[in-house]
Amino acid sequence: MPDTRAHRGPHPEDVELFHPSKWPALQSAVADYSWLLGRGYASPSAIKVVGDRYMLNQRQRMAVVRSSCTDAQRENRLSREVQPHQLANQNLAIDGFNVLTTIEVALGHGVILAARDGAYRDIASVHGTYRKVEETRPAVNLTLAAIRNLRPSHTCIYLDSPVCNSGRLASVIAEVATEIGIACEVLLVPNPDAVLISSPDVVATADSIILDGARHWLNLARHVVNSIAPSVAIVPMAEASGPG
Repeated sequence: MPDTRAHRGPHPEDVELFHPSKWPALQSAVADYSWLLGRGYASPSAIKVVGDRYMLNQRQRMAVVRSSCTDAQRENRLSREVQPHQLANQNLAIDGFNVLTTIEVALGHGVILAARDGAYRDIASVHGTYRKVEETRPAVNLTLAAIRNLRPSHTCIYLDSPVCNSGRLASVIAEVATEIGIACEVLLVPNPDAVLISSPDVVATADSIILDGARHWLNLARHVVNSIAPSVAIVPMAEASGPG
């Protein structure tokens, strides 16, 4: 079935699934799941145990997985995080789909997860095809305007070339960059993860695999999303500590 969505907005059940009354259970689930991961449990078995314990549905379980990490991962990621005010005169490499999709979701009033490592993540995903929505151009505009204010010496946005419509998104980014007067390079590459992990530049992403391998990273999606709060539905997934 073709994707006909015009917005990157919330799932019909999200208001109920991520209502503030559900936050304590979600936070405890993140703490328990992270604790199990830190002790070597495989993700599928760990999320089943935790999801069953807290009676979470599939979408809530996905949110728990995306919000969790071990204590070691959290400490390691935070130790390499570059704050926005520290970016000036440094090179910036951006995980394009990862950052922009989260900002699109925020603009579309979808659920944004404040994860255990401090990153903002969404429950949307890009699997082979990217569809431009009404929030795409505003998301690009907000992102590039934020980058202009942070004053990196060079900015390169990486997009997955195998993803359908990545070329169209690259064109939108180039158009907006020209409109607001920012120098920005856009590259379509087969595997941005590998490029970003090996990059000496500051990497903007919330992708866990990249965060665990990159030398330095910038919490760019969080920086941009916070600039449009309080209109964003941000779910604090990690206020509980330790296994429940």
